[in-house]
Parts: sequence; C-alpha cells; structure tokens
Amino acid sequence: MEKKRSNTLFLVEVAVFSALAFLLDFVSGLLSFKIWPQGGSVSIAMIPIFLMAFRWGVKGGILSGFLLGLLQFILGFSQIYTLLQGIIDYGIAFSVVGLAGIFASKVKKSLNHNHKSWITYVVLGTLLGSALRYLAHVYSGIVFFGEYAPAGQPVAVYSFVYNGTYMLPSFIVSAIIVILVISAAPKKMI
Repeated sequence: MEKKRSNTLFLVEVAVFSALAFLLDFVSGLLSFKIWPQGGSVSIAMIPIFLMAFRWGVKGGILSGFLLGLLQFILGFSQIYTLLQGIIDYGIAFSVVGLAGIFASKVKKSLNHNHKSWITYVVLGTLLGSALRYLAHVYSGIVFFGEYAPAGQPVAVYSFVYNGTYMLPSFIVSAIIVILVISAAPKKMI
C-alpha cells in the first residue's frame, strides 16, 4: 500500500511541478521583453525541475523536464523550425536539467545531518543541469541558427555567447531560489 501511495505522490508531483515550470517559463518569457530574437530568455522555469530532481532523484527531474518541453511544444509556446531542432531545444534541453538529481542523495543526507554542505550539492546540481541544457542549446544554435551569426564571427562562438547571455543568469537565479526554497521547506519534504 505504501509503494502505491508513493507512486501516486510521485506522479502527482511530477504533473504539478511540470505545470508550474511551464507557468514560470511563460511569465519569464513575457517579462524578458523579447531581447533574444531566436528564442531564449532569463527564466526561472528550471526551479521546479531542480526541486523534483532533488526530491525524487534523476527520474523525477528528467520526467518533469521532459514534460515541460512537451507542454511548450503542445501549447505552441516553442520556436520550432525543424523536428530535430525542436527535439534538441525542448525535449533534450529540458530533460537533461533533471540530471541534477544525481546529487539528490547527497542533498538529503546533508539536510538530515544538519550540515550546511547541502548548499554546495544544490549549487553543483543546478550547475550540472543548467550546463547540460546550455550545451544542448549551443549545439542547436551551431547546427540550426548559424545564419544569424554576425559576418566574420564563427558560428560556434556566436552560439556560445548568445545562449550564455540567458543561461548564466538563469542558472544563478535558479540556484539562489532553489536554496531559499529548500532552506524554508520542512526537511522531511526533500
């Protein structure tokens, strides 16, 4: 009975946190004033994915990230030019954010023993997830958006810089907010 309850709780939390991530991304997109012409924005959409990853591990994080990308596609809030580009920029990029869950057991163990080292593991997890998403977007930028690079600038440099301008602030903001949420949450919730 406990296993069934745990599975139900997992599925409910994945659904709720994926929907929350979508709403946060939608609001972030509205507030970014469309600075980035080929998509991208400083977004806090990764926060629910990170929280699921630290609570449920890699499985919860990847599933939440994948559902966020799927929601963006289904509801028409994605910029998809080719099927492969859509898969990379939405399916893969948001799914790999969930790999932050690699640090879930270390975060939980540190929290349970009242060590402040959990903050280090949260930052490492958010860095890992953000970096992997960044790399997915960089690859997509090199392959599919090279025509937007200024004349004389290597496409790879353009993609690294362009995607870095929104991914670095997204990582920093996400890490800070995830730390604040976890520090405020009851320890048994994580």
